[in-house]
Amino acid sequence: MPPLRDPRFTGAFTAITTPFSADGSTIDTAALAEQIAFQARGGIKGIVIAGTTGESPTLTETELQELALSGIDHAARAGMLSILGTGSNSTAHAAHLQKLAKSAGADATLSVNPYYNKPTQEGLYRHFMTVADSAALPVILYNIPGRTGVALTPATVERLAAHQNIVAIKEATGSTDSASEMAARCPTLALLSGDDSMTLPFAAVGGVGVVSVVSNLVPAKVSGLCSAFLGGTWGKALALHREVFALCRVMFLETNPIPVKAAMKMLRRDTGAVRLPMTEPSPATLEAIKRVLAESGLA
Repeated sequence: MPPLRDPRFTGAFTAITTPFSADGSTIDTAALAEQIAFQARGGIKGIVIAGTTGESPTLTETELQELALSGIDHAARAGMLSILGTGSNSTAHAAHLQKLAKSAGADATLSVNPYYNKPTQEGLYRHFMTVADSAALPVILYNIPGRTGVALTPATVERLAAHQNIVAIKEATGSTDSASEMAARCPTLALLSGDDSMTLPFAAVGGVGVVSVVSNLVPAKVSGLCSAFLGGTWGKALALHREVFALCRVMFLETNPIPVKAAMKMLRRDTGAVRLPMTEPSPATLEAIKRVLAESGLA
């Protein structure tokens, strides 16, 4: 197998939440610093700032810039990689955000499939090639058809893999078939799971890590899971997978990041505030989260 284009993008990465004030009106930069430090203590390789979990659609560009500068600085001080979410359904805007990420000092970007306008595979190819051309910065493709309404096919990812700036893909299809084909077609790209419960199954077919939601809560376990399978200790990896599985499931009872922010509030690590159109979780979801946190020894 050929080496990965950029071997830095293996292991556990956390898609961090964006901490807001109790009314959701402002970003709590002190809480952000604490969250990043918590991730570093858990052995996380890097953080994704302003991704889906970070409620990027509700951030103004001024907030995005402030969040990026603060998050990138804290990550660097903690010895972690910083990845900035720069996706857009406007190719020109995505290219603009790619340049912003470069100027802010990010190590890489996470660029999601254009949403709502549902481009063809040719449109997706041209979109991501334009983004990758716009700045000398590594790009992680983000394939999440459940959010965007369109999926990158393995054939299109193979075409995109020819671009030197495209180094990885966050595969959030939940399909081991898709992951298997991508790993075979694109062996130089780092295949990262975009679903916590699929981290170990994807590793079995060529995955090399995860962009995780549940690591907001248990970074050491997610980091340990990745270290185990990357080191060939599959029995340990399976044990850790089973330890975090209930948390993985409950974090998606409602749309991400509603459950994870509720859990962080219960753990006194966040106000729990989300911005509309996200809302607080239902009483049933809150009860399920509380139960799983207790069963996991977190509360």
